[in-house]
Amino acid sequence: MGSRILTMKRQAAELGRIRTGYSRPNPDPKKGNIPVKSKTFVLTSHSRDYVAAAADLYGGKVEQWTPQRQSVAQWRVITEARELRAILPAGDVLNQANEMWTGGGCERRCDGITESISRRPCICLAKYGEDWHTRPPTQVCRPTSRIGMFLPDLPDLGVWRLETKSYYAADVLAGGLDTVLQATGGTGLLPVRAWIEQRTAVREGKTKQFQVVMLVPALPKLRHALSGPISTAAALDPGSLDRPAIEAAPEAVPDYAAEARLCETVEEARAVWRRANAAGHIDPKGTGELSRELIRIADDIAKGIDTRTGETGDQDDEHGPDDDGVYDGEFVEDEPADQDAEPPTAYPAATWPQAAVPGGGAR
Repeated sequence: MGSRILTMKRQAAELGRIRTGYSRPNPDPKKGNIPVKSKTFVLTSHSRDYVAAAADLYGGKVEQWTPQRQSVAQWRVITEARELRAILPAGDVLNQANEMWTGGGCERRCDGITESISRRPCICLAKYGEDWHTRPPTQVCRPTSRIGMFLPDLPDLGVWRLETKSYYAADVLAGGLDTVLQATGGTGLLPVRAWIEQRTAVREGKTKQFQVVMLVPALPKLRHALSGPISTAAALDPGSLDRPAIEAAPEAVPDYAAEARLCETVEEARAVWRRANAAGHIDPKGTGELSRELIRIADDIAKGIDTRTGETGDQDDEHGPDDDGVYDGEFVEDEPADQDAEPPTAYPAATWPQAAVPGGGAR
């Protein structure tokens, strides 16, 4: 029997990442790459096969790519997809923190109250106040949201990590997922729809353009998202939740007329009529075709008519032998012979063939 390390996280393998931006080379070789916001999703992975499958599904060109401040090359595709259909694993899949990254790695990771690396109160809040997030990322942490999700139409079992550093997206993602988790308890898979939404905001007289990753349950109706966990089959095919169930085949109607013809008494035939009436298969007023037929059969039984043959009981029938194999017979006296009639001519005597006669010479 297997055993687990109780303090170890249990998570699926990460196959790749889903990004909302990419970088292009800087004309000045002395400077780093220039970040670019993408209107479509960007998928990256260490496996070229995964990225090639994503390019076939979502469009785009597979290319080799090296992330900023890293030396290991990966593969990426800037897809043509403005929307992704995915499935969230069970549990709370949203991981958020205010983070600051430098060439040496993650320098700060804060939950908004305590910075976990230095164990100090939130540095950005203490230094810049409530609106610290409006400052450039070189001065403050960036709200980072990560969600692991299944892309069911790509190969292998594992998650693709969606990552965004948008302050506004962090708020939207948390609010939407918390509502669903409250309804489902996080005990089942959940189909979702993700897209990149372009937005604007005016602050201090200046218009700011930004993008937000929207993530909502991909279900036909809101009631499906709030009515509890759904099955794995429904997560793979959400449309089945709103599809009418296949109706059962109608119940076969018994052949009441055939049953009535086997009855020997009028009361037995009436019992067949009452059973058909109780099942709703007959007109209780007796005006339907089946009702009239059962009544005729009962009348025939009362008159002594065989309902299977239509014959009455006093008709002559040819009877078979009795239990001893004896047939009923009738004696008829011979009429006086006509004296002038010629006697019947006898048939020629039967003879054996010559070859069959003993001593006939056959060899």
